[in-house]
Amino acid sequence: MTEYIDQSDVDSTLRQAGNDGVRFVNMQFTDIQGHVKSVTLPIGQLEDSLRFGTWFDGSSIQGFARIAESDMFLVPDPATYALVPWEGRDGAVARMICYEYEPDGTPLDTSPRWALRRAMDIAKELGFEFNTGPELEFFLFKRDGEKISPEPHDEGGYFDYSTDAATAVRNDMIDALQAFGITVETSHHEVALGQHEIVFQYSDALTTADNAVTFKYALKAIAQQHDLHATFMPKPLFGINGSGMHTHQSLFSEEGINAFHDADDPVGISSIARHFIAGQLIHARAMCCVLSPLVNSYKRLVPGYEAPVYISWGQRNRSALIRIPRINPAKPQATRIELRCPDGSTNPYLAFAVMLRAGLDGIATEAQLPEEVGESLYEIGPEARAAAGIDSLPGSLDEAIEETEKSDLIKDTLGPALFEPFIDSRKQEWADYKQHVSTWELDRYLATY
Repeated sequence: MTEYIDQSDVDSTLRQAGNDGVRFVNMQFTDIQGHVKSVTLPIGQLEDSLRFGTWFDGSSIQGFARIAESDMFLVPDPATYALVPWEGRDGAVARMICYEYEPDGTPLDTSPRWALRRAMDIAKELGFEFNTGPELEFFLFKRDGEKISPEPHDEGGYFDYSTDAATAVRNDMIDALQAFGITVETSHHEVALGQHEIVFQYSDALTTADNAVTFKYALKAIAQQHDLHATFMPKPLFGINGSGMHTHQSLFSEEGINAFHDADDPVGISSIARHFIAGQLIHARAMCCVLSPLVNSYKRLVPGYEAPVYISWGQRNRSALIRIPRINPAKPQATRIELRCPDGSTNPYLAFAVMLRAGLDGIATEAQLPEEVGESLYEIGPEARAAAGIDSLPGSLDEAIEETEKSDLIKDTLGPALFEPFIDSRKQEWADYKQHVSTWELDRYLATY
């Protein structure tokens, strides 16, 4: 049988697991929605899994395979080995993120992680490495046992300290993340009641996607230890800010030079960066179904709550879809762009894949960047926006699905085997939503009609 990992990596992983006293290994991957799936191996099975893989039934994973095509196997990625800090009372438990394969040994074409690898390979052929850094906002809600209350844990606001009741909770979360090898840069209270943000270090897109998946389930686990619930739901409460996943991006050359930086440009960004931004603006409506995949996502993407609505770019303009953060002349390697429409419900592998391919398409076609927007787009009015040719993001999941279905670029990025079940899952979500009778409707109509 084919071996998928170099023997030196097998040996070093087994040696590390032995030194750590590991008894069990959680083999993890995500379904098309980004939900973590896992199978646990006793440590004695790890060597065989590293060399030959672990078989599983793919037909039971959403979007992976039909019943007649169920057999497939996982191969753990040694680079993702880490101890799970809250498990292992009777011995350490490790985590490894896996690649999925067909029975014949070919990469699984419905795998989100492989979709990102394919996109990054295209960038590599062009001489680029794609780096990303997401800012995952989240809420902490109170809970009573298994019952979750949509009640914020505290009364704090942006950067508040005295009214921030979650400082100790975030510190425990940081400890857990760093135990996974995720370098945390900052943490703070966000704008809304009970809303928080922990920022981790920028890296290549595959490492960052792995870290984002780990980030979400680690924070949920630590919150539960404090009798709280952490949620990345885009808009859990009416009338206050929702939670986004603003994503910083850059391309680096094979020589390790930031391809987005140009010291002679008035804005400080290169022609490559301008084409990349233009490509993302062109494909923004089509990307939305991937980047903001829930019905609830479009209740966040409305004017007035620091979420982008209009397809534009600017330097520090937080109403723009793509923002150019302030460039420090002493740190040109930090030059980047920030896409502000994604939220934490997205599958980060798919999100980064479509962001990259949209940007690369802009480079390939030398797409021209429209005029920068330096003022708040919420305030200039629809006539001025129309005169400037500024379009808006889809206003609903249904509209986003329609845009995505028309996009050859998104189809090619996901591949036909993954694109079809992804779209089907979003259509089912919209169909379920249309049939649901909400509390708002009962309150508004029941007594009146």
